[in-house]
Amino acid sequence: MLAGLATATLVMFVLAVAVGSVAVPLSETARVLVGAEPHDPRWTVVIAQVRLPRAVTAALAGAALGAAGLQMQTLFRNPLADPYSLGVSAGASLGVALVVAGVGGSGATFTAGAAGTGRAGVIVAGAAGAAVVLVAVLTLARWVRSVVTLLVIGVVLGAAVSSLVSLLLTWTSPQRAIQYWTWSLGSFSGTSTDDLMVFAPTIGLGLAAGMASVKPLNALLLGENYARTAGVRVRWVRTVTLMGTSVLAGTVTAFCGPVAFLGIAVPHIARRLLGTSDHRLLLPASVLTGALVALACSTAAQLPGTGLVLPINVVTSLVGAPVVIAVLLRARPAAAGIT
Repeated sequence: MLAGLATATLVMFVLAVAVGSVAVPLSETARVLVGAEPHDPRWTVVIAQVRLPRAVTAALAGAALGAAGLQMQTLFRNPLADPYSLGVSAGASLGVALVVAGVGGSGATFTAGAAGTGRAGVIVAGAAGAAVVLVAVLTLARWVRSVVTLLVIGVVLGAAVSSLVSLLLTWTSPQRAIQYWTWSLGSFSGTSTDDLMVFAPTIGLGLAAGMASVKPLNALLLGENYARTAGVRVRWVRTVTLMGTSVLAGTVTAFCGPVAFLGIAVPHIARRLLGTSDHRLLLPASVLTGALVALACSTAAQLPGTGLVLPINVVTSLVGAPVVIAVLLRARPAAAGIT
């Protein structure tokens, strides 16, 4: 199954590079990807500068949210937990809202992937806002014994920060508020090659930290008391997991906006495909499934042949909402003891 997911992800990656408002033959796409010169030099510009960064961003963002969602659901033992449950996304949104309200800029520089002060300011502000909330959550985690209490605190903290964003946008000009709204819909198209030099290593470090915690996460499946008796340092694992998932979610939000539903839906899809809860298999599967689903959503958002582009959250919500509903419907009979 893992080999099948890897193959499907590779095929979808090539398809995501080939599909767009301008039709590029698959043979020409393959030539550019392997470093050969295409018959039409325009394809090199379209693929190398526009579509390839977009596909890489989608794959990395999907992998990050899939892995982070799995870790959060395991840590909190809640099938509806996601990487944004602790308010990291709200913190990033607050940072971006501060930039929009205080600095602004044209909608083109705000939403386009071209390198520049406007784009860099948005990324830095989003990362800084996420970092502030992460520090607050980690500080609270030192004093809270129950993960359920920590989850509730994170949700309340996120709601409070979101209210600050709404208040800030109320005092902002309509043009700048629209810029923030555009960012909040999410996009994989805004990252440039220079952005990927920061984005990719950060996501790689977060995924590596997740892979290093598979054994403690397996122990946590049976509860914190069992994990303690097995020699797991529960507080240390909790802190490392919170930090890793927050870095993954905060980085994705800073570069792509708050991408919805992938963090919730992808781990459940991976569980259904593999039929196991072993994180040694489930975490790589969530990474591959997240990349596959994000690439598929990115391809669908381009509306091939129409020249139009949908916000990525429109597509991910259409994919993720049925999965979440299915989880809730399955959870009800399970709670009643029905198999």
